[in-house]
Amino acid sequence: MVIRQLRSEEFDASMNLSEYAFQYKLPSEKRASAKERFKPEQVWGAFEDGTLEAKLTIIPFQVYIQGRVVPMGGIAGVATWPENRRQGHVANLLSHALHTMNEAGQTLSFLHPFLIPFYRKFGWEVYCEYKKYSIPVAKFPKKVEVEGKVKRDIKDIEVLDSLYTRFAVSYNGTLKRDLDWWKNSVLDDEGKSAVFYSKSGEPEGYVLYKVENRELVIDEFVFLNEQARQGLWTFLANHDSMVTGASLKLVPSDDILPFLLPDPRIGQENYPYFMGRIVNAKSFIETYAFRGNSSQKKQLIYIEDKYAPWNDGLWAWNISNEGSATLIRVERERAEADFSCDIGTLTALMLGYKRPTEMARYGSVSGHAAALEWFEEIIPQAQTALFDHF
Repeated sequence: MVIRQLRSEEFDASMNLSEYAFQYKLPSEKRASAKERFKPEQVWGAFEDGTLEAKLTIIPFQVYIQGRVVPMGGIAGVATWPENRRQGHVANLLSHALHTMNEAGQTLSFLHPFLIPFYRKFGWEVYCEYKKYSIPVAKFPKKVEVEGKVKRDIKDIEVLDSLYTRFAVSYNGTLKRDLDWWKNSVLDDEGKSAVFYSKSGEPEGYVLYKVENRELVIDEFVFLNEQARQGLWTFLANHDSMVTGASLKLVPSDDILPFLLPDPRIGQENYPYFMGRIVNAKSFIETYAFRGNSSQKKQLIYIEDKYAPWNDGLWAWNISNEGSATLIRVERERAEADFSCDIGTLTALMLGYKRPTEMARYGSVSGHAAALEWFEEIIPQAQTALFDHF
């Protein structure tokens, strides 16, 4: 088996595999457009005798962690022909992808799993979830008069991106969007948009939505303050003669909209969404902002990571008074570790999706009580979210 990047002339082979694996068929005009946007250097294939047997894509993204930008490799389009399954092609591609992302300096990797247990084996772990609401018209938020106004059909990407960025940086794991992503993956011809402007004319929130089958389908709801939230909901509620209800998806898990409704008994769903993985533990941890002034400055941490051997092993983890860290490999036995976990669990902890004592309670981490307290103390509280899909 040979693993290599695809060539431009291999678009059809790649697309045929995608269509079969994901059970769809692109119309000829969309296939032509996809061919123009095809980036063969991002697609890695497993070949046998020159035939494409399996593939995956590594998309170079940037995500927000603690308000700063971190390079991330987005894994997408993992596919193999059914006759080639369980032959190790995807496992080899994922292992190769980890080496490729590490060499590219992508300290994180995200993916949307077709099966969570499968990717957990390779070190990816669920790092965020979203809420989905279904709200009948009778239970819409109350209409409120606020100072400011809503303008429809605002698709000025500069305005939308400024609002999105100010909202997204408050979460760990959100995507830093560029112009191409906005044009091709966020906005579309069928969708509608509305922006709330304050009395002084400053944009303070937006909503991306559509009306389908007498339902408001709200794809993205971003607000910087309560006035913007109320103003946008009043605008949406004014559709009450046109629709029977609204559905909201990809709502951040810390959202409290139901509590704010006159009647909070609406349809609600919590859905585990994307998985994340630290690609290079040393690089990621040494650029992370921890809580300083801990009574303990050093712990021995064992990280289990058989698919990225540069992470696997015992490490001396040092924290300064200012909250900066160093991670230094130690050639000693695992039994000497103060704290142990696998790379997936470490990812969930570092991104803020789970807490150390919580994970220890269910056996996902092990360690001395003092080490668990230290870990709980140094990692800041955080919320995770992702408003995109790839």
